[in-house]
Amino acid sequence: MKNITLSADEHLIATARIEAQSRGTTLNQLFRDWLEGIANRKNRAQSAEASALLDKLGKQLQFARKFTREELNER
Repeated sequence: MKNITLSADEHLIATARIEAQSRGTTLNQLFRDWLEGIANRKNRAQSAEASALLDKLGKQLQFARKFTREELNER
């Protein structure tokens, strides 16, 4: 794991430490969680777009009959 040094207002750091303590974690862990969220934002957005597209396609697809389990599982 790589270490980094950050600068922030002392009052902001103290308030964030209190928040971390109330959550039963550390300021360091809160920052790692936040950083991970930033890094994964693009993946979540792409996943949401794909899910919306599948929902839209699913509403437009209509079949004349129901398929059997065997037909659905054929490869």
